[in-house]
Amino acid sequence: MARQRLTAGRVRDFECPAETKQAFLWDSDVPGLGVRATAGAKVFIYQGRLAGKSIRVKIGDCRIWAIDSTDPAVPGARQEARRLQGLIDRGMDPRIEKQERLEDTKQQQAEAKREGLTVEKAWKAYIEARRDKWSERHLSDHEHLVQAGGEPVKKRGRKGTKTRPGPLAQLMPLKMIELTPERVESWAAAEAKKRGTRTRLAFSLLRAFLNWCNEHPDFKGLVSPEACSTRIKRETIPRGKPKDDCLQREQLAEWFKAVRGLSNPTMAAYLQTLLLTGARRNELAGLKWSDVDFKWKSVTIHDKVEGERVIPLTPYVSTLLEPLARRNAHVFSSPTAKSGRLEEPRIPHNKALAAAGIEGLTLHGLRRSFGTLSEWVEVPAGVVAQLMGHKPSATAEKHYRRRPLDLLRMWHVKFEKWVLEQSGIEQPAEGDSGLRVVKA
Repeated sequence: MARQRLTAGRVRDFECPAETKQAFLWDSDVPGLGVRATAGAKVFIYQGRLAGKSIRVKIGDCRIWAIDSTDPAVPGARQEARRLQGLIDRGMDPRIEKQERLEDTKQQQAEAKREGLTVEKAWKAYIEARRDKWSERHLSDHEHLVQAGGEPVKKRGRKGTKTRPGPLAQLMPLKMIELTPERVESWAAAEAKKRGTRTRLAFSLLRAFLNWCNEHPDFKGLVSPEACSTRIKRETIPRGKPKDDCLQREQLAEWFKAVRGLSNPTMAAYLQTLLLTGARRNELAGLKWSDVDFKWKSVTIHDKVEGERVIPLTPYVSTLLEPLARRNAHVFSSPTAKSGRLEEPRIPHNKALAAAGIEGLTLHGLRRSFGTLSEWVEVPAGVVAQLMGHKPSATAEKHYRRRPLDLLRMWHVKFEKWVLEQSGIEQPAEGDSGLRVVKA
């Protein structure tokens, strides 16, 4: 096979004949170095023998690779051919060595991409992976805590103002590897001074997020498990004080008088039902007419523990619900709310509290009042928990108590009668539905 010393001009002028698929031009200086030409392409190659077999390795495009180079960092085709021959002389296959280098490069690129991953991108992946396992409220917390803020506030009385960034918003642009314990501690200390309660929630959600990341193959190892340590929470975030707002027995009469005096009958019915059922505010606000059975006196409440629970429809609550306007599918409907149901009952409730001279009672305090006041009529704790939708805490409650609706009704009606007696309200007779509101 004829050989000649490769030069830039010879390489440039070398072409593959039209009648052949490929042609070779071999170097006389370095055995095994050659140029392989095909229609429209020319590459430097190296060909040698390993363990008695011929092997061929592509070096690179002739338009990119120089024939010779004096820079050790950027070798030419001759230098690369000599290196490949050196591998063969040591019994190594250049093809395997090249493949290993490519795999190392890919791994380095993947690791660099991982290290450049932002908290925001991982947070979005976390939400998508967990969305179906969370309640609507829990999902909403994750979304609101990372909001950038600056959006116009749509609530009545606050027009012209803009939303504040969520506590976690400033962490979202960071790279995951930048989420160090020191960075998290600094963030928590600054946020806790401005909004302790929200920061405590944000810290808990952030810790759950990082635990998930450290178990996920795409994010594992990017953040230290100590980034949200118990020490950071203990030393930077103030402890939450458990709320104890609750209606006292002697306050019932004034509270009912003020609530029943509200101009909105739907709101008045909602607040009284909230107290007399012990339901969570959003559970009750989302109640639909299809969930209420006036014939068999039952109410199906969709909760966050079991999915749904069925409680008795007591006589007085029945008189509150039956007259309400059937504007849409919601029992506590609202003609102005986009959702079609009551959205913000706190304002009228606070007005009623002011009229009654009662301070500091929240909507959740009405649920707490149900659990507390039920002790006056010695309602069993298990019955109270089942009515309120609390998760069973004892083995007997979990596995051996299945109270029928009639048994719940006996205690629930007893509780309602006692509350109405303390409030000076006459207990309605069976079948009495009161006056019906016909205004749509």
